[in-house]
Amino acid sequence: MTSRSSIKQQIQRVREQAIVVAVNRLLATKGYDAMTVDEVAAEAGMAKASLYKLFTSKEELAGAAMVGVLDRALAFVDGLRDAAREAAEAGSPTRPLDQLKAVTRWAMQTQLEGEMPSLPAQNSNLSASLQSNDAYMDRLIALSNRLSIWITEAQTSGQLHAALPPELVLYTLFARACDPVVALLKESGQYTNAQIIDWVTSTTFDGLAAAR
Repeated sequence: MTSRSSIKQQIQRVREQAIVVAVNRLLATKGYDAMTVDEVAAEAGMAKASLYKLFTSKEELAGAAMVGVLDRALAFVDGLRDAAREAAEAGSPTRPLDQLKAVTRWAMQTQLEGEMPSLPAQNSNLSASLQSNDAYMDRLIALSNRLSIWITEAQTSGQLHAALPPELVLYTLFARACDPVVALLKESGQYTNAQIIDWVTSTTFDGLAAAR
């Protein structure tokens, strides 16, 4: 019975992952409002009834996609922290500002690769669903705390404007993950992903004014 139960659990995890991948792709390409549960089921290659056995609503599907993105963001940030620790031990400390830039670049790269869910800015049902999703909130808080440490260090050391509220800086960095400028520049077909990331990173941290 244990073996059968284990196999059943593995099959369920595979199905859940297939659904989350499908949701993530549809949210990135169509957005939350345009995405339908029928499309998710078709994209995941399963019956709608089977999907509803694992996820009970469209809001829950979006929440699962966001949890997945936050997991990847946390893994990336933790990788940066480990690398910075090793660099510091070797006598080459990493600036907190450079860590923040690296996270910003990662977020935009994820968006350009079509792997960043596009959620509406205002949606009461979705907002309430996400706020009651413990897995989502735990990861969001963990990510915010990690970034806030770098923000405080960057402001204290004069790498970022000390008079700016730290939460303003944090929200600005989060905004880069769904920045319409990134999508518009890509849709124009005139620029490479590397150019877009370089330019938006520069304007985020250095502004639009010409260097003096």
